Amino acid sequence: MFHDILFLILGLVLIIAGGNYLTDGAVSVAKRFGISSLVIGLTIVAFGSSTPDFVVCFISTLSGKSELALGDVLGANIFDITLIIGIIAMIAPVRISSEMAFKDLPMLALSSIALFICGDDRIVDGTNVNIVNRTDGLMLLSLFVIFMCYTMEMARSHSTKPISTRPKTAAAIPHHSVEKAEATEADNTRRMKPWVAAVCIVGGLAALVFGGQWLVDGASGLACRLGMSEALIGLTIVGIGSSIPDLSTSVIAAIKKQPQIAIGNVVGACIFNVFFIIGLCSTVKPLNAGSLTFVDFGTLVLGSLLVLLFGDVIVKRTITRLQGAILAGVYVAYMVYLVVNAAS
Repeated sequence: MFHDILFLILGLVLIIAGGNYLTDGAVSVAKRFGISSLVIGLTIVAFGSSTPDFVVCFISTLSGKSELALGDVLGANIFDITLIIGIIAMIAPVRISSEMAFKDLPMLALSSIALFICGDDRIVDGTNVNIVNRTDGLMLLSLFVIFMCYTMEMARSHSTKPISTRPKTAAAIPHHSVEKAEATEADNTRRMKPWVAAVCIVGGLAALVFGGQWLVDGASGLACRLGMSEALIGLTIVGIGSSIPDLSTSVIAAIKKQPQIAIGNVVGACIFNVFFIIGLCSTVKPLNAGSLTFVDFGTLVLGSLLVLLFGDVIVKRTITRLQGAILAGVYVAYMVYLVVNAAS
């Protein structure tokens, strides 16, 4: 068991570090070739920051461990939507922009509902097995393309406006708002030397490959030894572990009185996880949800609908501290359910 835990921890560290170095190296190369900060933010930075979940899901899919793949995304999104947004709101009430209220939060709810419909066939179709098939995957990828097109168009419209009239928050894109991408480029004016960027890219890719394989092997071995399902490991250890960077980034942003950016990153990440990661993995190979149940998919939908309700309807588009506590309470209740259900 010690070796399984060691592999899981080392794998998690490697994929997080690998994603960071790969992103830094790729951004440096992109700048050297004159690629705009907008394109960098919407592509390289956005994808690079989601590599932990992507690597875990993709390797799990290829290894035939689809429960772990789905459990990781479900666990990470539930963690982000309920606990992280809840903590952000408890630190400082979050004022939701009109764009996020009318576009991004509904898209978040749509992604959760779409995953519920695709993944919980027992409830939706009355079948005996829950499978996210290739048709489901292609549908999710189509929604991802629509999401990215509208995000790109909105980002362009913001970039053409005078600074004095520019909203404080832009459209939520996976893990990074447009402002954050631009700030990153402004802060990091010194480009890496070509050989340093190459080392970061190659080293980051190697860390992702080895780290992803170690994490999947460690999680599977731990599940087997403890008599737990791979889905449960994905929902808890792997899902939470891959979201720790999101938690730290969002809490720091909230403490610095920028909760809108923090929540924008979380919302974008969750949409990206469902539409792109699950969409791509299930297109490559259908994903069997296994022991994932209505409660797991339903909790994700509940959290998304609560965020939509709090951010778009109640208290003039502001998520208050009380509402943040309710979201965090949903996560605690869900974790208690998982523990009790696993022990019974």
